Amino acid sequence: MPGSGESKGFTRVSRPRLYERLVEQLLGYIASTGLGPGDLLPAERELAERMGVSRATLAQALVALEVLGVIDVQHGTGAVLVYRPSVASVLRELREHRDRMPEIVEARSTLEVKLAALAAERHTPGDLAAMDLALEAMAAEIAGGSRGTTGDEQFHQAVASAAHSSILASMMTFISELVRETRLASLGQPGRPEQSLESHRAIVDAIRSANPRAAAEAMQAHIDLVSETEM
Repeated sequence: MPGSGESKGFTRVSRPRLYERLVEQLLGYIASTGLGPGDLLPAERELAERMGVSRATLAQALVALEVLGVIDVQHGTGAVLVYRPSVASVLRELREHRDRMPEIVEARSTLEVKLAALAAERHTPGDLAAMDLALEAMAAEIAGGSRGTTGDEQFHQAVASAAHSSILASMMTFISELVRETRLASLGQPGRPEQSLESHRAIVDAIRSANPRAAAEAMQAHIDLVSETEM
């Protein structure tokens, strides 16, 4: 009988999540069909039917690949392959992404909450106009069937600009690629784009009313919302 000490040095192997298994299957499909950079993957509905899963579940796998830069999901076109990685490297990057998500959220809470409070104190009419334009852009994207990622990015940039703090704005620019990971992962969740848009509106209302505390609380509530992902 093996002694209990022989288990030392081993780590518990976690059960892969469903979307991870779908990612493996998608990468296998890409390899077997010879798809290369610039080629289109089949439509989501077709892929979901082939794999025997719901489109919502498949969307999680596609978002994971988009977060890692393997595909580029273009509204009206579909998922375009950017490059062909190995399965092992993608699964490793997915787990690294999950591991660093709490730190990205922590950084956003530290920076963006302060930026929202400063924006409530320092905004100009032009700053408010930029935020309103971003809200309109995101709403139009969502109405057109997209996730609203471009409008979302424009909105957060507008809030950062309205704070009129060059150092904090530079810090946000420094972590922008990491923030993009959380943005894609969050907006890929079912119903999340609409929820995110509503929380953006609450932030703008607080900034427009020149209420720093309310703006900070609205931004924190928004970050708490977008940090809830299944990736």
